[in-house]
Amino acid sequence: MPRSLDNWLLSYLDYTKHLEAPDIFHFFSGIATIAGALRGKTWIDMTYWKWKPNFFIIFVAPPGVIAKSTTIGIGEELLSEIDGIHFGPHSATWQGLTKALLAARDVVELPGGKSEEHSPITIIASELGTFLDPKNKEMIDVLVDLWDGRSRPWRRHTSYEGEIEIPNPWINFIGATTPSWINENFPEYAIGGGFVSRTVFVYGEKKRHYEAYPGRKMQIDSTLRQKLVEDLAIIANMKGPFTLTDDAYEWGTKWYEEHCQTIESASDDRLTGYLARKQTHIHKLAMILSAARADDMRITASDLTKALRIMDAMEANLYKVFSHIAGSPLVRATQILIKTLSRHDTINEKALWRLVMHTMSLDEFSRALDGIVKAGLASLEQVGSALNVRSKVRESSDLSAQQAAVIAVLQGTGPRSSSSAAAAS
Repeated sequence: MPRSLDNWLLSYLDYTKHLEAPDIFHFFSGIATIAGALRGKTWIDMTYWKWKPNFFIIFVAPPGVIAKSTTIGIGEELLSEIDGIHFGPHSATWQGLTKALLAARDVVELPGGKSEEHSPITIIASELGTFLDPKNKEMIDVLVDLWDGRSRPWRRHTSYEGEIEIPNPWINFIGATTPSWINENFPEYAIGGGFVSRTVFVYGEKKRHYEAYPGRKMQIDSTLRQKLVEDLAIIANMKGPFTLTDDAYEWGTKWYEEHCQTIESASDDRLTGYLARKQTHIHKLAMILSAARADDMRITASDLTKALRIMDAMEANLYKVFSHIAGSPLVRATQILIKTLSRHDTINEKALWRLVMHTMSLDEFSRALDGIVKAGLASLEQVGSALNVRSKVRESSDLSAQQAAVIAVLQGTGPRSSSSAAAAS
């Protein structure tokens, strides 16, 4: 049966356009939805390993910005109408996670007549804290181990069931939380660890618009939802390997050689783990972009270029998330001051202190402000007896730029990132 929609992701963004959360959240909700439909029965075969199209996605935004349950739940509702989809628990120990994987055990008929067992689940956690405890090393280790979508059986010993074996375990995960939860629950050592480098953090600070009654506008096209479900069912029937075209291999080779040099010269050790897995993130995303537009399971250089540009845009999120995983009170004080100064051109020092005094000590305020001035992000001006702080920080506008970039990428417009441009030349 032919598809009704030219591009599932673009149609999904159209379907959610009346909601208040930024485009970038709905885009990655769509990514998780397509991934959940494809499951572990599709892959890119690298001979020594396989890339499979699962993601760990975490939305991070202040309370009230993204309507977490609504934003994530739309994709979940569409996916729940597809036969053969298994959802994992909203709250679980690693033992509970293994039970969910065993319950999802199924047999897939692959191209060529080969049958294969696999155990795929999608986990939806609109409140991340109900599912994930970043300080629970056992749980984190299990998630890290399963992210790769291994083809061999996964074995684990449990005290109550002894040795268990799960064929082709595959986990696709999307959750949402707030910056304060990240700050309180992610230990600083987690930044360089395997879980964070395997996770796509999507950060937002503002609603894209205000819409009190989105349901009234959705009635304009009451058939779009049904088309999304029907085409998602077609996507869910895909199985077997995605293949890269010759131009994709050529592009990927050039980019990879350049990227390895980037890793070697990286100045921020916190990003090293992510950069090492960036090639995997790009190819996972390229599979989703390919599946969103066609059934041929072909990945072109254009798919890889688009995936790179989207992941490049997401890297700014990592720094924002890392800024909330701070062990030092002085670091937190600096973060608060920078955010406060981003909303002012000039502010009296005493007025600035009154705005932040409930979050830090006077000594932390003085030292943080001194550091910001030395970094060139602000200057001090004596005006009579008053001391003014002239801010050189502007409230982050790159989120709207990221949203625009995602739409432009899918539509085939917009500038390329410098790395993708160099690799394509």
